[in-house]
Amino acid sequence: LETRILVLDGAMGTQIQNARLAEEDYQSGVFSNWKMPLKGNHEILNLTRPELIKKVYRDYMEAGADLITTNSFNANRISQSDYGTEEFVSEMNFMAASLAKEVAGDQAFVAGTLGPTNRTASLSPDVDNPGFRNVNFDQLSEAYKEQAKALIEGGADLLMLETIFDTLNAKAALYGLNELFAEIGTRWPVMISGTITDASGRTLSGQTLEAFLLSIRHANPIVIGLNCSLGAEQLAPYVKELSDLASTFVSVHPNAGLPNEFGGYDQSAKEMTDLVRPFLENQQLNLIGACCGSTPAHIRAISKLAKAYSPRPLPSLQKLSAYAGLEPLILRSESNFLNIGERTNVSGSLKFARLIREEKYEEAVSVAKDQVEGGAQMIDICMDDAMLDAEDAMEKFVNMVASEPDISRVPIMVDSSKWSVIRAGLKCLQGKSVVNSISLKEGEEPFLEMAREIMAYGASVVVMLFDQEGQADTYERKISIAKRSYDLLVNGIGFPPEDIIIDPN
Repeated sequence: LETRILVLDGAMGTQIQNARLAEEDYQSGVFSNWKMPLKGNHEILNLTRPELIKKVYRDYMEAGADLITTNSFNANRISQSDYGTEEFVSEMNFMAASLAKEVAGDQAFVAGTLGPTNRTASLSPDVDNPGFRNVNFDQLSEAYKEQAKALIEGGADLLMLETIFDTLNAKAALYGLNELFAEIGTRWPVMISGTITDASGRTLSGQTLEAFLLSIRHANPIVIGLNCSLGAEQLAPYVKELSDLASTFVSVHPNAGLPNEFGGYDQSAKEMTDLVRPFLENQQLNLIGACCGSTPAHIRAISKLAKAYSPRPLPSLQKLSAYAGLEPLILRSESNFLNIGERTNVSGSLKFARLIREEKYEEAVSVAKDQVEGGAQMIDICMDDAMLDAEDAMEKFVNMVASEPDISRVPIMVDSSKWSVIRAGLKCLQGKSVVNSISLKEGEEPFLEMAREIMAYGASVVVMLFDQEGQADTYERKISIAKRSYDLLVNGIGFPPEDIIIDPN
């Protein structure tokens, strides 16, 4: 990636569709006489038609691809539940990677593909119940972890989270990968590729590109990119924005134009290469491929083009304190103070506390909206009240807020003295949030344990100046505890210093 522009392969689905398969191609072996139709479940073909999948891999590699993506886009427990094939998930992924590794040998890398699933953790599928979710953070995290484990065991050289339309899904995946890497004792390279859904420049769940970047950068991916949904022409301004903002290597694999009235793609290999040429001329990319509608012909043309250009050099970017809801909030040296709305705290508003106790969540959301309209750049949500089930209240309210773009455009500060309540809030937020708070009150190990988990969720943290002897009450004690906390976080576990907020009480 540092020395040349690498080439990713093209669409798997397009090649499978071109093979004109019948139901019997999917229903063979253990899947003979399956309880429901399987046609369209392309990941089953890793088990029923392995030679076909190997041919697709081989065709792309011979076309010049440096990275072969595994046929595992929907090979997760959540997506496979539509076909009743959840128990075969590990086998599907293992075969997807091992077939690719067999073809690639030492001539190409194998990228283990993890798709977005067919559900979204940030949006309700029920228009009449905005707080409802048909999938949660833990379910997503476990599904991705299971899939990634099998891909690694099958021989994947890196893991690629792609076509991300909901950043909370991606954060759940990254949390699961973090757990997996801890269990196996090593970290695999991770590539993250988001999807801009329309001309607004946002993901399906409403985030801007910069907010998306801020929300997932804690994973330290080797590559951040864009793919699917749009063609190269429509993606051009977002590729430039990504190249300007990302401190990592940058990729793009666009569709072969926009779909025609029949859902097909008409853009030729020459048309696509003409459109991606400016990305390469302007040194905006380190990795390029193609998505829906593309074929080995597209990859052959792109591969030939990429050889003529130099890769994007990694920039040296200033590290600033930054947070995100649907939109970014960045603190710069010239910034004024940061306004945090405190009325969505049961201790900060009698009205809000009453509405939450009476479970009038829709009315309680109006308090948050008033705060944002009144100038709050972040809102503090706290449910610590003896009369409340704080975990349940936090989850319900944050999910309601997430469904209101006028509120969720600002970052959220998750506020509680109970770690379980903070965790419940973080699992519902797709942006880059702030945890309020942790301290050395219980000692170093609990302090660091919570900090590690906050890093895994991709949040910033407020550090209160307490230690086991109590609150810092003098200048000397405040400076001493602040320095000790900072050293433990930054030098001890690698917590980003720009993500620490010191509260000296």
